[in-house]
Amino acid sequence: MLLTLAWRSLCNRAVSVSLTVLALMLSVMLLVSVEHVRSEARDSFGRTVSGVDLIVGARTSPLNLLLYSIFRIGAASNDVSWETVQALQQQRQVAWVIPLALGDSHRGYRVVGTTADYFQHFRYGSDEPLAFASGGGFASPFSAVLGADVARQLGYVTGDRIVLSHGLSTSSIVSHDDAPFVVSGILAPTGTPVDQSVHITLQGLEAIHLGWANGSPLPGRRVDYGEETVSALQPKAVTAVLVGLQSRSAVFALQRSISDYPREALTAVLPGVALAELWSLLGAGERLLAAITLLVMLATLLGMATMLLASMRERAREIALYRAIGARPWFILLLIELEAVLITCVAITLGVLGVWGGLALGQRLLQERFGLFVDTWPVSPSTLTLLGVVLAASLVLAVIPAVAAYRQGMASRLTPGS
Repeated sequence: MLLTLAWRSLCNRAVSVSLTVLALMLSVMLLVSVEHVRSEARDSFGRTVSGVDLIVGARTSPLNLLLYSIFRIGAASNDVSWETVQALQQQRQVAWVIPLALGDSHRGYRVVGTTADYFQHFRYGSDEPLAFASGGGFASPFSAVLGADVARQLGYVTGDRIVLSHGLSTSSIVSHDDAPFVVSGILAPTGTPVDQSVHITLQGLEAIHLGWANGSPLPGRRVDYGEETVSALQPKAVTAVLVGLQSRSAVFALQRSISDYPREALTAVLPGVALAELWSLLGAGERLLAAITLLVMLATLLGMATMLLASMRERAREIALYRAIGARPWFILLLIELEAVLITCVAITLGVLGVWGGLALGQRLLQERFGLFVDTWPVSPSTLTLLGVVLAASLVLAVIPAVAAYRQGMASRLTPGS
């Protein structure tokens, strides 16, 4: 009976109640979407690289090594010799290595020199392999495989010729125009820095720097770019090495061994640990956004309480009648509280369904453009906790109009003209 009475009372004030539900629904959508995307973004950030047990580079901070090897941000303080790469590959615990050589660019996008193992072993997301949208891997030493963003932004297709620039500047005037690369494949979108990379062979990268000194070509140089000659080239050094192990139980032992490597100073980091550390540095903005969202929700709940309080003047005769027929104080209190609960529950339900629908429509866009692998269903333990707090807050704030309703004078409200 009380539930039916509360529902009919809300229906009699459909316009003001609908506006309150709409405002509260939008606040719930904001709260749930921020919390869900924040949680998913943290998980997605940690899945930028998957299946790699160690990242090895010259002695530097773990964060710097992670930034330039995975996110293509910054530059290495030193290189890793090719002899060290081969020594790593010969370790019995090591299943595979992926050498990465950075330093050149193409129209603002980083060039990554690597091997065919990159396309076989590199993983992202939930252990997802790289896939080709068109073409395939390296067909020759002067093949190039483009990330999805590079191909889309620059309008490349397989078979196109591209010329690399020396260095990382977007306006570099020193180009390797005497040795163009042919696009052999375009990768499917991953939502990771892979999308913004140009991948070439280590032999091709070595070849375009033959006859160079101090970052510029030597005058009168003559270089044989024949395929047999280039295929026989071996890099002198690389920027970093991604390492996959036979068993992850050996990761800490190998990490210590690499850190104590006697021939050169090296750093070996666990990608997951470094990613977590990097995310913690970005946590201030995350917490600020969550705080702003909670303030918006609080303001909306105060608006709901204000609406209920303002409606008490209109409902003065109704409340007085309830008291005249013997309604107990708890009946009036429960009626107003139940109305607040109904408003909040309807708003929460519509808000969650709205976020679910929005994520279902925008999931692919979030993955391809922003690298967020977002689950479309936004309900999780953390969001349930927040929604429970919202419901509890609505109950607490509804006490104000409930107490005001009970305190209204019964006799004065029942007299004619009151």
